[in-house]
Amino acid sequence: MSRARTLSGVGSAYQNTPIRLQSNEGYNKVTSPLAGVRYGGQFIAVCLEQSRGPLIYALMKYDFITLFPINPRTLARFREAFSPSRHKDDPPDAAYLAELLLHNRERLRPWQPDSEQTRTLRLLVEHRRQLVSDRTRLSNRLTALLKGYFPQVLAWFPDIRTDLVCDFLLRWPALDALKRVRRQTLLTFFRAHHSVRRETLEKRLTSLKEAVPLTTDKAVLDSSVALTKALCAQMKATLAAIREFDHQIEDLCSVNPDFVLFQSLPRAGAVYAARLMAALGSDRERWQSADELACLAGVAPVMERSGQSCWVRWRYFCPKFLRQTFHEYAGESIKHWFWARAYYESQRAKEKKHHAAVRALAFKWVRIIYRCWQTKTVYDEVKYLESLRRKGSSLLTYAANNPA
Repeated sequence: MSRARTLSGVGSAYQNTPIRLQSNEGYNKVTSPLAGVRYGGQFIAVCLEQSRGPLIYALMKYDFITLFPINPRTLARFREAFSPSRHKDDPPDAAYLAELLLHNRERLRPWQPDSEQTRTLRLLVEHRRQLVSDRTRLSNRLTALLKGYFPQVLAWFPDIRTDLVCDFLLRWPALDALKRVRRQTLLTFFRAHHSVRRETLEKRLTSLKEAVPLTTDKAVLDSSVALTKALCAQMKATLAAIREFDHQIEDLCSVNPDFVLFQSLPRAGAVYAARLMAALGSDRERWQSADELACLAGVAPVMERSGQSCWVRWRYFCPKFLRQTFHEYAGESIKHWFWARAYYESQRAKEKKHHAAVRALAFKWVRIIYRCWQTKTVYDEVKYLESLRRKGSSLLTYAANNPA
């Protein structure tokens, strides 16, 4: 039987009139009998506008299908070349997708899913980051609400994103209810939540005794109390969900041999180590160079030229969570490592804005992390600084001339 492939344009006439393409090496062999039902055991190439979602999840279980994800902007530009009016409809779009794949298959990269463990970790760390954003949103709303009727809580508790504060406000959501509580009841409550420092407890109880209500308007108090209880209930659920995600992420990381490499990164901790490991995955053939990874992550700049003009801008289109991972880790490293701080300050000295300077540092971290990942070598600060010294890096000179 000839090794051929069939091009299928999703939702178009290409499904009924398959186009046979010459086989390329590198695809998985067909093992499913479903492939022979319609196309006689041949491979099927499916071109679609997404790299994640229900359609991908439904198709990836068939081993005779090779998926070619297309950037929606690529399809839009291709469509506008033949339809300047920007007319859009699903059947013509499917035909355009099929035409893109038919004539540009060598330039398109087939979707190769990473290992199940890596994909699970990638989704877990992304969902956890969304929960952290929810926690921040809820804490901001709760802070603004407390400032309007019960500001003393913000002075008693430096961080309101805890079960202690949530339980405290659910039990005593207003100052008048709190003032009627006995001292021993409060002490028992705090100790049950592992707040046992004598100085802190005495300071809180003294402040509580002297506290004066900000307002006595019943309309403000009643409405604020109702919303405070709702926000605290949501906050408790979010905190519990984050802890559950942390446990699942820890279990996955503990059985991955690459986790040691990412844990060796300065101040990566469990959170950033897991996110960086999920970002790079387990397939070391995926990228040919660190620059390719930096471009995909969106931390590498883009140069544009027109005539005698030339300008550099940041990359608009990239996986946003991937860029956020490297950007946030680079921002964290500035706080703890002198060379990262020196590099950031050198970029600011060139009149770059904060985020542009952090992206420049993230570009440097991508190269370091990629090298450690490719060689399976843990990060060593001494070796890195020694390599900078051997190369005569201006970074060390800048750090020496501008001590923190």
